[in-house]
Amino acid sequence: MSKKTKSSRSKSKSKPAKAPKHVYYFGDGKADGAGSMKPLLGGKGANLAEMTRIGLPVPPGFTITTEVCTFFSENKRAYPRGLEAEVESALAKVEKSVGKKLGDKDRPLLVSVRSGARDSMPGMMDTILNLGMNDTVVGIVAKQTNNPRFAWDSYRRFLQMYGDVVMGVQKRAGEEHDPFESVIEQLKDGRYGNHHFPDVQLTVDDLKELVRRFKELIKDRTGKSFPQDARAQLWGSIRAVFGSWNNDRAVVYRRKYGIPHDWGTAVNVQTMVFGNMGETSATGVAFTRDPATGEKVFYGEYLINAQGEDVVAGVRTPHPIAKLADEMPAAHKALMKVRALLEKHFKDMQDLEFTVEDNRLYILQTRTSSRQFSIANPSPPRRKLAAVWRLVRARLPGTSS
Repeated sequence: MSKKTKSSRSKSKSKPAKAPKHVYYFGDGKADGAGSMKPLLGGKGANLAEMTRIGLPVPPGFTITTEVCTFFSENKRAYPRGLEAEVESALAKVEKSVGKKLGDKDRPLLVSVRSGARDSMPGMMDTILNLGMNDTVVGIVAKQTNNPRFAWDSYRRFLQMYGDVVMGVQKRAGEEHDPFESVIEQLKDGRYGNHHFPDVQLTVDDLKELVRRFKELIKDRTGKSFPQDARAQLWGSIRAVFGSWNNDRAVVYRRKYGIPHDWGTAVNVQTMVFGNMGETSATGVAFTRDPATGEKVFYGEYLINAQGEDVVAGVRTPHPIAKLADEMPAAHKALMKVRALLEKHFKDMQDLEFTVEDNRLYILQTRTSSRQFSIANPSPPRRKLAAVWRLVRARLPGTSS
């Protein structure tokens, strides 16, 4: 045996194994992942990567893999070595892409945090929107957008979601209503004599008072103050997503349907786009065709000046998607192009989430829709549309896909 061969083998043996990749970036038309990677990135993360690759307007972000969730569950809620550095690296790419930084006092970045298992599954955590908001950032956003109502509305929404999902401020035994909703109703009763007073008509002063009361509620229920540090907020949310994989409802569901417990859920962190900035912004959900008949008709609902959960909450009545052509023609035209591209690429009916921020369209999610027909055979037994929408509303925003 030659010295060269021995040397080569020696080097081969001493070469350290490549560390597994735990975080996958997507943005600016490029993505580390792809649609074929659902076991690793979850359905939501894989589709975000795929949509980015085919040129759809997807806000940049990153996905933490399902393998991290499995490690987290099996190692007393610890993270694999190197995860924090990978998250920081991906976050830096997001910050460079949008020209903002998480926790910055000049151009603060706000993000959403969502779960995403490989298959749609109830029992997962709710979406957290507007992460990065705090007592300082709210003033910066108000000044930069010249829209203080938008800024304070975004802050009170974040407090409500973070307080519920991450800090566990939820309905107690014997309570009829969500504690945050009770606070909102009390304010409306006290100031307007009507707890059904529309949220969209609450003033900046009303929203500031809700923020104060929400922080007071969190402190009273948990004994802890709401975290002002943006990175503490981010890691609190990541931990909540991974912890949600083992909540009671999720475990029961997996047992019932034979879903392996070691699949885990991914975490998707994505730049916020805002449908609640005023009359030039909106949010909605849609099917690329009629979900009950398979007819090639764009079908969905949206709300102007709203955020994602508003469409499915039942507080306001959404508009049919066809009306968007009259209210926001440019956004509707762009959405129709997205619809055609999605069906052409995925070769199946899709249901999607979208946001319009200041007349600019963004796509936040797509998935192959549950239905009893295919594009090749679009004539199933007729089902009530209400039943179809119940399926979608059960998934948005409080389930994983």
